[in-house]
Amino acid sequence: MTKYIFVTGGVLSSLGKGISSASIGALLKNSGLDVSILKIDPYINVDPGTMSPLEHGEVFVTADGAETDLDLGHYERFLDVKLSRLNNFTTGQVYLSVIQRERKGDYLGKTIQVVPHIVDEIKSRIKKAGKGKDVLIVELGGTVGDIEGLPFLEAIRELTHDLGMHKAYNIHVTLVPYIAAAGELKTKPTQHSVQELRRIGISPDMIIARCERPLPKDVKEKIARSCGIPTNSVIEAKDAETIYKVPLNFQRQNILGPISHQLHLGNLHPNMDEWDLLVKKIIAPKDEVTIAFVGKYLGLKESYKSLTEALVHSGAALDARVNIKWVDSELIEAEGAEQFFKDVDGILVAGGFGERGVLGKIEAIRYAREHTIPYLGICLGMQLSIIEYARNVLGIEDANSMEFDPNTKNPVIYLIDEFIDVSGQKQIRTHTSPMGGTMRLGEYACKVKPNTKLWEAYNHQETIYERHRHRYEANPAYRSMLEEAGMVVSGESEEGLIEAVEITIHPWFVGVQFHPEFTSHLQKPNPLITAFIKNSLEHK
Repeated sequence: MTKYIFVTGGVLSSLGKGISSASIGALLKNSGLDVSILKIDPYINVDPGTMSPLEHGEVFVTADGAETDLDLGHYERFLDVKLSRLNNFTTGQVYLSVIQRERKGDYLGKTIQVVPHIVDEIKSRIKKAGKGKDVLIVELGGTVGDIEGLPFLEAIRELTHDLGMHKAYNIHVTLVPYIAAAGELKTKPTQHSVQELRRIGISPDMIIARCERPLPKDVKEKIARSCGIPTNSVIEAKDAETIYKVPLNFQRQNILGPISHQLHLGNLHPNMDEWDLLVKKIIAPKDEVTIAFVGKYLGLKESYKSLTEALVHSGAALDARVNIKWVDSELIEAEGAEQFFKDVDGILVAGGFGERGVLGKIEAIRYAREHTIPYLGICLGMQLSIIEYARNVLGIEDANSMEFDPNTKNPVIYLIDEFIDVSGQKQIRTHTSPMGGTMRLGEYACKVKPNTKLWEAYNHQETIYERHRHRYEANPAYRSMLEEAGMVVSGESEEGLIEAVEITIHPWFVGVQFHPEFTSHLQKPNPLITAFIKNSLEHK
């Protein structure tokens, strides 16, 4: 039977519940257990797909095409697994499901209430995510006391009771602040948060204390006494040089000891040797490289979380620190490209939606092409590289994307709906967006052209599988013109969609329609991003 670990948070958000959950999962997996993780988001949005990156941060896309919370990216990166839409659900999904069933008469005319119907739906989804696993870690977003989180906490309380002895374990992540004026670490916020949790009917079995300074023995004992748990169940989560050091910090405190004891998991001895070696390369690498990261959501770096982490993974694999120089594309438009790129070793143009900042990204691409600086364009970054090439090499001055000008006479980038394959039939697997139109979401096959940079990066694989999240495609009507002028299509979908382009006379210039960062893990960095960093190191 599946064992469950429930992770809740108190005092305030952004304490690191996601990293804590992923770290525990990594330790359990490296102990030989079959582990999965579920993230529950209490917001009413059905998913984060229509939420602004500035509001929510990155939208992580699973292989089966679900738009999910960015914590699922952490889970996949730490556990080296492929998750699905079962591993994330929201209040919106729960209520939508219950209402749809009520409309169909599935409840036989009963009055539908939060308890039991909403709570039962939550419990059912949790059990479904844990089916067949040794351990399921369940992270609840938000903090204890949030109104929107109460049905989920009730579901956790009921499940803990229903499962019985040795089947459930409750972890509470909380803040232990240091008050400089008093020169003390304060435990009262933790005590109050646990009191609120108990009022709801949940007693924590472990406290993970987020802190800026080490917790002295007497502070740990005070937390243990006030929360009614053993002292060895108070785990210090001090700020670390890298998030990938957190599992090692937890391992040193024997975090699996109390968990294994209560859940009857046996003697667990996680093998973290390879992980430890990679962390050492992250903290103290032999080399370094500077990458210009061109984007328009730079006010909140969480918008590019998977991509920045993928750069860390590839850097560790190459024993090099990747220094990111953040470049706001709108500033390039106002001030020119030279000052931003004269001291960088590689240029990366990330994905995004909308016209804002596009001209700056195009100028960044032109600078990389003309100055032979290694370049990687992702999603919109690939589309803009085609627009830049069409305008400045082919001489099609009004070349554009239908996203920015629906009436453009030269739509080198156009809507998915416009694509018709050679047999005259629309064959693309797409998802209908809540805002109208269609999107390619999830994992797709890409056929790689031999003897290209893409082919070399993926170790001569003829077919690769990467994830997508976009609505517009490169227009095949311009393919022959581009290829005659030196921009080669090095990857295409099974239906003939352009998946990757590169410039033959450039040392390393690659644009891809997919998002390679979504499949990058610490122990298995994405090969394309690694090739980009490797060539940037050589360019340096």
